[in-house]
Amino acid sequence: MKDSDHKAGAILEAALPVFVRHGFRKTSMADIARAAGISRAALYLSFGSKEELFRAGSERAHAKTMRSVEAALAGDGDVFGRIELAIAAFQRDLIVPFAGSADAAELFDANMTLAKDITLAARARLVALLARALADAQARNAITLDALKASPTDLAGIIVAAMEGIKEAQAAGQNLLEDTQLFLRLLRLALTRSSQGA
Repeated sequence: MKDSDHKAGAILEAALPVFVRHGFRKTSMADIARAAGISRAALYLSFGSKEELFRAGSERAHAKTMRSVEAALAGDGDVFGRIELAIAAFQRDLIVPFAGSADAAELFDANMTLAKDITLAARARLVALLARALADAQARNAITLDALKASPTDLAGIIVAAMEGIKEAQAAGQNLLEDTQLFLRLLRLALTRSSQGA
């Protein structure tokens, strides 16, 4: 890793808690420089603006998360366990860091404004990876989607849409982890009952 990459990574690591604490709008480059232990001038050498820094942080977080998702889906265990691990990695790295912020909605909005392409590409990749895992399980007769009248891609899209809905429900006091686990139990039950001909 180049020294400049290491420095940029350290800045992005330091910036995340600042954005969580103050929200996007109220966070200043001075706040981030202070958290990173560097001067504002040094910060501007790495990132020309707060928007550029936030976008770089989103890109870095999405890339890291998708590596974790791929590893989870390529691991051992049944398809449900691997999907659960993949969804947990996605939520842990991309949702949980912001979910506890009083400015969570603003931060998610800022992400869609500044890094929509990155976010949508990661979502599409997540759907594709889940669809492949489901198709592989279907090919091995571990599950069947016949009773659902759905393709692996259809079901993968529904899984991701459900995760997005569960994320949004947190604003109403719902619990991300508990609701996700409930949804995944429903998924397991539906596909397992189908595979047993129920």
